[in-house]
Amino acid sequence: MTSATAEAAAAEDHAGPSPAPAPGGFGPPAPASLDVGVIGNCAYSALVDARGRVVWCCLPRFDGDPVFNALLDPGADASAWAIEIEDFASSTQWYEPNTAVLRTRLYDSAGQGIEITDLAPRFHSRSRYFRPLTMVRRVKPIKGTPRIRVSLAPRFNWGAQAPIITRGSNHIRYVGPEFTLRLNTDASVSHILSRQPFVLSREHNFVLGADETLTDGIADTARHFEQETIAYWRTWSKRLAIPFEYQEAVIRAAITLKLSLYEDTGAIVAAMTTSIPEAPGSQRNWDYRYCWLRDAFFVVRALNSLSEVGTMEDYLRWLSNVVIGSHGEHIQPLYGIGLEPELPESFVEGLGGYRGMGPVRVGNQAQEHFQHDVYGNIVLGAAQSFHDHRLLSRAGVNEFPYLEAVGEQAIRVYGTPDAGMWELRTRARVHTSSALMSWAACDRLAKIARTLNLPERAAYWHGHSSRMREEILEKSWCEERQAFAESFGGHELDASVLLMVEVGLIDARDPRFISTVEAMEKSLCDGPYMRRYEAADDFGKPETAFNICTFWRIDALAKIGRKAEARQIFETMLAARNPLGLLSEDTHPVTGEMWGNFPQTYSMVGIINAAVRLSAPWDSCI
Repeated sequence: MTSATAEAAAAEDHAGPSPAPAPGGFGPPAPASLDVGVIGNCAYSALVDARGRVVWCCLPRFDGDPVFNALLDPGADASAWAIEIEDFASSTQWYEPNTAVLRTRLYDSAGQGIEITDLAPRFHSRSRYFRPLTMVRRVKPIKGTPRIRVSLAPRFNWGAQAPIITRGSNHIRYVGPEFTLRLNTDASVSHILSRQPFVLSREHNFVLGADETLTDGIADTARHFEQETIAYWRTWSKRLAIPFEYQEAVIRAAITLKLSLYEDTGAIVAAMTTSIPEAPGSQRNWDYRYCWLRDAFFVVRALNSLSEVGTMEDYLRWLSNVVIGSHGEHIQPLYGIGLEPELPESFVEGLGGYRGMGPVRVGNQAQEHFQHDVYGNIVLGAAQSFHDHRLLSRAGVNEFPYLEAVGEQAIRVYGTPDAGMWELRTRARVHTSSALMSWAACDRLAKIARTLNLPERAAYWHGHSSRMREEILEKSWCEERQAFAESFGGHELDASVLLMVEVGLIDARDPRFISTVEAMEKSLCDGPYMRRYEAADDFGKPETAFNICTFWRIDALAKIGRKAEARQIFETMLAARNPLGLLSEDTHPVTGEMWGNFPQTYSMVGIINAAVRLSAPWDSCI
């Protein structure tokens, strides 16, 4: 059995049969779910459900117009791209091992089957990475003479506008107000336009992208794109310095994080979706298709731990533009992936939302917030570039003054109220996590200065970091709770305080940190899962567990000597992933269902960090 076949079999066992419609004909699409796979090429991404239906794809960028929006549109006019089998009975889905190439098998009640291959081309060509705004779908029969139906229905302007359709002998054009999509195919154009079922007797290829004529044959192009894309991802994965245990989980998480990079500018999106509720009917529906400096730092750090520094190099291009463009003044917690400072929130009235749970938001008001941890996240994200000799363009004395200007901002805002890392909209406090990151900025600047042989600057930054450290430990400590609180002088608990150990402010074996972990377990944990904070926010008390907080707990438990418990909780989180190994932002502690935007970079970071922390060493088996 080949590795691909083995993975397909495993996927079948894990996923189980999908519910079938009534015998005969073509049933309704599968209900909206986060049991979806992601394909992408660092230029765009698409989500494909368990039956091979493309339910989400924004063009021409991650934050663009969803030409396929069925994930957020429960109505009859939802835009999607389905390749259906008549008399559907079951499906299985898996990734080609160590790649971002997705395969889906659909079976009918007679046991006849088809296989769909989905990919976004990405490979090295002509001294650059070739990453066109192109989706390749290949479908072939694997058993019997199944009948299929191809339904390709893109829409524009957030579903409000149907395209003008023109056709040729082997292509269909979908003309929108700002750009035109072109489908090149060796299947029947007439059958696609009429949604007419037909017998799948041979392989068919579909290449959807820019309105351009292919230079080579359709089948040859699709086959070439598949082969080269598989080769690229296998080579990329092979170079990862992965832990001995949890290898498949780490590789999938790393690939997913890579897919979150918008390579054109170097931005890293927090997630690929908007408006998936954090909890059922909560209206906690946010647009995460932008670059948070906080989230991006954690992504870069996780990939760096696997010796994948290319993403960091790309991100630093984007970050340097943010830093230099700030002129030493205020820096926002997030920007658009093209460095757009303005991301005004608006509502899409024509979309009902995920499972009908609106609203659908575009933009993010957090752009207006003062979140003081941003300065520490910038310095932390850039620090390795001053120390890592592998980099072709290491940062040095010329770049250091720009980073020092960020540090000066960290000093200025230290100890002043802000919205905090959880982006509270109606409450400002002196958040411990924000003060912690101001300390981290000064601490890392001191270390960089020593590397650059600048003793005076090292002393300057060390002085500030020492002062802040003492003050944070004193003012955030709550004697009543025997724990570090979420704010100076406060008594409420917040999972972000666990980052004290992560960034090195305090030793994990410090009795104060151990008692903080124990207090949080009593207050914030629902079994293995962990919520962000205990206080009510703008929408009441959180209902679901925030996955990255659970991973912070795992890391903390491992560091304080409770490694067996940490492994047990990690196994629970691995089981919480969807059948393809992906996580969203939140997990419901009762149902175990995923909620929040998807795939969430924070959550995939947590998988990598926990695996690296908990794995047995390689020399234990070789």
